This record gives sequence, structure tokens and C-alpha cells, in this order.
Amino acid sequence: MAGDDTSAKEDSSQKANERLTKLSSQIKPKPNQRSKSKNTSSLPADYSDVLSQINTLQKIASTPNTNNRGYIRQKQAGKLWVRERINHLLDTDTFEEIGSISGTVKWRKTGPMRETPESFVPSNNVQGTGKLRGRKVLLTVDDFSIRGGHADGSTAEKTIYMEKLAVALRFPVVKLVDGSSGGGSVTTIRKEGWSYLPHLPMYQHVVKQLNMGIPNLGAVVGPAIGLGAARVVSCHFSVMAADIGALFNAGPKVVEGATFEEGLDFQDLGGPIVHCTNGTIDNLAANEPECYEQLRTILSYLPNTGTEAPPVAPCEDPEDREDLGLRQVIPRRAARMYNPRTIITSVVDRGSWFEIGSLWGRTAIGGLARLGGRPVGVVSLNCEVNGGALDAAGSQKLTRLLKLCDVMNLPILQFIDVPGYAIGTIAERSATMRWGVELAKTYYTTTTPIFNVITRRVFGVAGGVMIGSRDPVMQVAWPSGQWGSLPLDGGIEVGHRNELREAEKAGKKEERYRELEEEYLRLMNPVRTANAFGIEEMIDPKDTRGVCCRWAGDMYGGLMRERLRDRAMGKIRPVFA
Repeated sequence: MAGDDTSAKEDSSQKANERLTKLSSQIKPKPNQRSKSKNTSSLPADYSDVLSQINTLQKIASTPNTNNRGYIRQKQAGKLWVRERINHLLDTDTFEEIGSISGTVKWRKTGPMRETPESFVPSNNVQGTGKLRGRKVLLTVDDFSIRGGHADGSTAEKTIYMEKLAVALRFPVVKLVDGSSGGGSVTTIRKEGWSYLPHLPMYQHVVKQLNMGIPNLGAVVGPAIGLGAARVVSCHFSVMAADIGALFNAGPKVVEGATFEEGLDFQDLGGPIVHCTNGTIDNLAANEPECYEQLRTILSYLPNTGTEAPPVAPCEDPEDREDLGLRQVIPRRAARMYNPRTIITSVVDRGSWFEIGSLWGRTAIGGLARLGGRPVGVVSLNCEVNGGALDAAGSQKLTRLLKLCDVMNLPILQFIDVPGYAIGTIAERSATMRWGVELAKTYYTTTTPIFNVITRRVFGVAGGVMIGSRDPVMQVAWPSGQWGSLPLDGGIEVGHRNELREAEKAGKKEERYRELEEEYLRLMNPVRTANAFGIEEMIDPKDTRGVCCRWAGDMYGGLMRERLRDRAMGKIRPVFA
């Protein structure tokens, strides 16, 4: 029995050895496999070769080539280089680049499985995150020194990614445009070997940002062409550097071939005199540093997204501060003018008034300010231009501001002195009523709170639109208030045409007109309107700041929380674009 057990163990051991031999033959490396393993093992275990490539490319991208023709041209034009712009705009050492080595690389093989960059043309659009006065933002900056910002020097996927990232992270977006921002060039056809249909895959994400209330802020710091022009004009706010900025659909050479307009330069075609006075660009700045300061300033009034409240700042200006001078701002003679900005700067927090679009649509005044540290939109009419009658450009300007305030949850303070819509042949030819109705639609489709301070006139359709879009209306009036369907000038002639005609036959037209005017002025005493509760409350002008600050405090309390909740639930869907 013992012998049988020993024999069985030997057979089992022999079979096990045979299996091990077969298995060993299967997994034994072949000669070429040993060679491959040897090559791989010769590479650094710490990936220092790959890290060296990354560092080399990053150093090339972040170091200006002072001999490069594009860089020389950039400096000769008085413009900052792309990396200098980032350093000037953002808080120190806060920029974190995304796509730092994106671009076109020519590689040189240095050995088996080894290569090194021989030449590198970085993407001409530098993007990343950084901080603007402590606020984290997404930044995209054109590098005009590389292919003038055209698509064949850029990486389209990089731009699209950044637009998507803004939606995902809810970070404000800042765009410094100098070139075509990845727009087309005929050389792309030659490079690719075929022509392409133009498309804008990133634009759907831009529109989404605008309507979500994610601040989009743009600066024109060079020639903004084609797609570059469209990107900056699409922003919630845009500013142009007067010394170097220009914007156009196509450059002078293309224009010359299409319209035969010869001898145009950038400034003639689309400089600040053109686009800062027609509403294409909101604001004008003297130079690049002033552009960047305006971007920092306007961001301080805006939330990161429409589901947040605007940031409240500390306020050292007393909310109950009185200004006796406001009692004398409005002249007793209705035909005399005054400076409406005097009222605005007196009522809002000292130093907080930031005007938007001061060079265009000048019958209206609009901008942002603070009341007790709380950001608000501010609207006023400008009696110093066209008597304050609201024209087409003024209506467009206020429409844009109302939409901005609506998507950013900014309550609106209005100083009302409007004689009505502009009249006459120029007003008709410029489609005043068309744009006036668009303004009316905006008033009645936006939902942000509005507070009216009626300083003088409220007449006609324009007056009714501006004060009547909220229910219940929140407003006060000054003792200088005048209102009705029509101003007395012209209104008396229309309403008493036959009576005045008969008086004229008797040689007493002027006498009868004065009698009617005196009667109407007596009946139009604003106190009579208050007696009938036609105006909710009349106040002493010196108390205006206190009244407005208390209103703003109410709006930033439970009403703001309710609005943010409704936006998060989709009950309120503001539309900017």
C-alpha cells in the first residue's frame, strides 16, 4: 500500500513539472519582445522627457519673440503683447492657463521612441482662469502677433471648450479682442486643401451664458474683425480703447474690392468715432489700462450668474444723507434745461455712478450705481438733448439696459422727466415708434423691480410706458412734477383749436391763450393730483436719497430671495439675447 502511494505521488509530481514547462514556454519573451522592453526601460521612469517637452513648449509660448514680425508690428502699433495684457488685467499671479501648449508643433526624431520640438507656433488665443479684484473669471485674449488672430493660427476646439466651461462653472467671462478671434482666412483653404462652410458652433453657448446672467465683458484692444467683432459686440458690456481700437465686418482691402471705397484706414472704417457713437460698443476708454479698469468696475456690480444676488459692497455714505441743492435743480420755467446727472450723483452712493453708453442714444442716460452699497440700474432722460424727447437710439439704449438689469437681478431706479417720444421728420425716418414700442415690450416683459422718482414731466405714450409697467407701481414725485397726455405747448392749440381761431378773428388769440395756459397750470398743480391719489406720494427733493435707499433695502431682502428662488425653479426666465 505504501508503494502504491509513493508511485502516485511521483506521477503527480511529473505531471506538474510538465505543465510548468508548457506554461513557461508560452510566457517566455520572444527576441523582438525583449528588444521592445529594453527600449521602454531606457525611458526615464519619472517621465522627465515628456515634462521637458511640456516645459519647452510653455516657455516658447510665454516668451515674446522680439524678432518676430508680428510682435514688432504689435509694439509699433502701441499695443501690449498678449501676456502683458493678462498681467495688466488680472490680480497678480492668479492666471492659470488652459491649453498652454496648444498650437502647431514640428517634431524632430532624436532616437527610438524619442523626439523633441523643433518649432512651435502657439495658439493665437490664450485662455484660462484668473481673478479680477478677487473674483474668479474666465479669460480669453487674442494674440494678434500670430496670424492676426485668424483661424489657421488658432485652435477652434479651445474656444468652444471655454464657452462651455463658463456655462458649467458659472464664472464671468472676459474677452480681450484683437483680431478675428479665430475667424476665417482664405489661407485656411490652401492649408486644408478644400473649402468649408462657415459655422459658429460656439455661439449657442454664448447665447446661453447671456441669458443665464453669466457676465460677458469685452474689450476692443486692436482691430476687431469679423468673428472677433461679433464676439465682443455680443457681450453684456463692451469697451473700446480709443488709441488702438477699431471694429468692422471686413478690413479696408476687402471693403475696397466690394464697395469701391478707397483709402480707408481702421479708424475711418470702424474706429471709436463710428462705433462708440452708434451703440455698437457701449463705452469708450482712452487706452488699454482704462479699458481694463472699466471691466473691473462693471464686474463689481454684477453677480456670477443670474441665480445669485448682485454683490453688496460696504457703504460709508449715509443712507439718510440730505441734499438741499436738489430743491433748486429743476427750473421753475418749463422751457429751461438742467443737468440730470447732478440728480443721479447726488442720490446714489458717492463715487458709485458708472455710466454706460454716454456717447450714443444721448436723449437717455443709463448706467449702474449703488444705494447703501446695493447695486442698482439707473435710468434717466436727458433734457439737455432734444428736450429729453425719447428718440430711436435712446429707446434702443434703454432696452439694452433693462435686459441687462433683468438677467443680473438688478433693481432699477428711474428719474422721470420725459415729454414723450421724439417727433418730426428725423424721428419718423429713424423709426422712433418702432424702437419705442420695442422699449415698451421690454418694460412689460422684464420683471426686475422698478422705482420711479418723477422729477418733472411725464407725457404721452413714452411717459406711460416708463412709469406703468409694474403693478403695483412704486414711485414718488417732486413738487416740480408735470404730467398729462400732452405738454401744454402744442396741447392747448390742439385742444382749443376752434376757440383760438375765433379769438384770432377778434384779435384776442394771445390773450385767450394766456388765460387757458394759466388755468391749465393751476389745474396741473401736482398737489391736486396727490389729492386724487393720482400720484402715490410727493416728497421733498432733499430726502430723495433716503427714500431710494430704503426701497433698495426692501428689494434686497425677501423679494430678492424670492426672485432667486423663482429663477432657480424656472418660473422667471429673463432674456438678454
